[in-house]
Amino acid sequence: MLDLLVSTLTQGLIYALISFGVYITYSILDFPDLGVDGTFPLGAAVTAVLLVKGVNPWLTLPAAMAVGALAGLFTGVVHVKLGVRNLLAGIITMTALFSVNLQIAGSNLTVDRGTDTIFTSAPVTALLGDMSLMGRKLVVSLFLTLAVKLVLDAYFRTKSGLLLRAVGDNAGLVTSLAQDRGAVKLLGLVISNALVALGGCVVVHEQRSFSATMGTGQLVYGLAAVIIGVSLMNFYAASPLARGLVERKGLRLLALPAGTTSVILGSILYKLCVQAALSAGLPANMMKLVTAALFLLVLVLSGRKGEAIIHA
Repeated sequence: MLDLLVSTLTQGLIYALISFGVYITYSILDFPDLGVDGTFPLGAAVTAVLLVKGVNPWLTLPAAMAVGALAGLFTGVVHVKLGVRNLLAGIITMTALFSVNLQIAGSNLTVDRGTDTIFTSAPVTALLGDMSLMGRKLVVSLFLTLAVKLVLDAYFRTKSGLLLRAVGDNAGLVTSLAQDRGAVKLLGLVISNALVALGGCVVVHEQRSFSATMGTGQLVYGLAAVIIGVSLMNFYAASPLARGLVERKGLRLLALPAGTTSVILGSILYKLCVQAALSAGLPANMMKLVTAALFLLVLVLSGRKGEAIIHA
């Protein structure tokens, strides 16, 4: 039971990286970027190929982020420069990337057990040598997720980050400040897709495999995680009882910047819900149905029902 819980927590932390990207496009930019379902396997494909070729596993992280950033830039150029609607721009990117991913890594690619990943690399083994592989996966995933969270929190407090948040809330304000809102959107899409590709990269390190269809449903997962997290934070903010309980229990983490914290909590809770459904006896090939059903339930309970996610 403990192993299952640790594995689920690890998955929730890894997929929080994807949810960070979705949070930026949907909750901040108000941009329905369907390209996520193509960018995720893009980062995974590049990572799998690099690992098979013997590249240092830690170097695959910036490599995956770089190709993800290029995918986000492509979506942004199609939308901002060519005037294609945001929804269609994402669909074009997603469709194009499916063929690109096949060209990079084929339909499936497995990383040999003898190949080092970030979880079995020399630095991690030296620091966590006495810990089990499952424990190392949890620690490394927690480190990566918190590192990204802290970087995003710091960025959102900069001038560029504030402009990014303003584009989704009030694009006219950005223009009145003599800033190019199209350029700000481009930057947001670049950052978002870089994070999504990073998530795909870490998934390959964790699972040691790539599949051309592994991106299907990732956007739904990211949206559900964001909505769950934001709804929890709204409840926390509106409930003195909840705030008092958190303070009495010493859970100061919940007092950190709500946006990124909510994404992490939402991702973990969503993974726990999916795992609970599978543990109840549902077959693994029903996973996508379970994911869709949970997403629908989250939408109904949160009262959004397809409306744009509020800006957090």
